[in-house]
Amino acid sequence: MRRNTLGTSGVAVTELGFGAAAIGNLFTAVDADQAAEAVDAAWDAGIRSFDTAPHYGLGLSEERLGAALRTRPRDEYVLSTKVGRLLLPATGDGDDLDNGFAVPATHRRVWDFTADGVRRSIEESLRRLGHDRVDIVYLHDPDDHAEDAFHQAYPELERLRAEGVVGAIGAGMNQTAMLTRFIRDTDVDVVLCAGRYTLLRQSALAALLPGAEAHGKSVIIGGAFNSGLLADPRSGATYDYAAAPPHLLERALRCKAVAERHGVPLRTLALRFPFGHPSVAGVLVGLRSAAEARDAAAVLAHPVPAEVWAELRSEGLLPDGVPVPEET
Repeated sequence: MRRNTLGTSGVAVTELGFGAAAIGNLFTAVDADQAAEAVDAAWDAGIRSFDTAPHYGLGLSEERLGAALRTRPRDEYVLSTKVGRLLLPATGDGDDLDNGFAVPATHRRVWDFTADGVRRSIEESLRRLGHDRVDIVYLHDPDDHAEDAFHQAYPELERLRAEGVVGAIGAGMNQTAMLTRFIRDTDVDVVLCAGRYTLLRQSALAALLPGAEAHGKSVIIGGAFNSGLLADPRSGATYDYAAAPPHLLERALRCKAVAERHGVPLRTLALRFPFGHPSVAGVLVGLRSAAEARDAAAVLAHPVPAEVWAELRSEGLLPDGVPVPEET
């Protein structure tokens, strides 16, 4: 599996990255053995980029991912986590399903983009991971915390990068405007953009991706399936974690029909599409089992004839000017 270097950081990610929210019990529980088997299968499939966050399962994702990777040669993989939410002990019973995770509510999340909060968050993440360094740290969803994010959290990440505690720094969000500002006004190496550069939505092409190209920065794409619609377009499918609007369902079904006429899975088109832009270094896919890990690697590797992209354009499913991957 090919690797791409992030900006000028020297950190090299594989095209397909393991999104570890699912092994933190996203929506439904995953047992420890299944989580470890998912990481093992991803490794066997050539995946060497693994992404987690304290938010995912109140630290469970970090603990499981760190344990599964601990026996692997440390210089052979890229490990990323995030800052912005500190986990503080909580009292009482209940679960964390209101935040999307099937885990006991042993902690509560507290937003913190101060310099002290960033350093504390990384120290706690390293403890949960059982590692002495991480390769990439993202500011996680700083949408409502711009002042602290730009003037406290980001400078602290710069210091941590200079100290060698982290290899590359950036921000991860479900929007493009603030990510574009990070690309333009700071020295981040990479940004993680979820759900804004897909077969169905290309808002990142307006400013974020051109800005990244102009400044020599890298972009990792998350949410390539738009939370499910591009994985399995059908009645009841989700788009950005809500019921898919009828016009988008119809569009996804038409994309699927084009793909199938050429013997290509729609999921392959969804995963390969972002690589048409030169600033895209990788895609993250949430994986919760060994079968899903093997399937994602196989889907990404499936060849795509140039005729597929041409037919999508001719049917009005891919706007003119949107770049597509050159490989066939």
